[in-house]
Amino acid sequence: MNKAQLKKVLKPLVKECIKEALFEEGILSGIISEVMAGLSSAPVISEKPTRRIQQESKDTEKKQRLYEADRQERIRKLNESVSGGFGGVDLFEGTEPIPADQGAQSHSAPGTMAGVDPSDPGVDISGLMGVAGGHWKKLLRETD
Repeated sequence: MNKAQLKKVLKPLVKECIKEALFEEGILSGIISEVMAGLSSAPVISEKPTRRIQQESKDTEKKQRLYEADRQERIRKLNESVSGGFGGVDLFEGTEPIPADQGAQSHSAPGTMAGVDPSDPGVDISGLMGVAGGHWKKLLRETD
């Protein structure tokens, strides 16, 4: 007899024995009654905000107010120190602000004119035509 045949014969027998032990001998009803007795004697737990939780909430609010007051005081002191100047020295004397469009270009990809001041007149190319003595068409044909 192989393992599969033995299992086929024994499985129904074991199943029947377990049912008998649980139901006919009262084991299952004993377990259920013990669980129910344990549940009924357990105290009911209800959640109510206790004084400790309320106190912690008040402490947290107080800490937040103190932190915000300290933060505002530090900001006030910083503003006072900066607005008073740096010993009467103008740090930005002789400087000009960057043009608005140049500041916007710094965030995009660099282009051909990146870093060039828009008010820069550039190179004068008005005399370029006279450089080759009017032979531009001839020069262009030779390069083809």
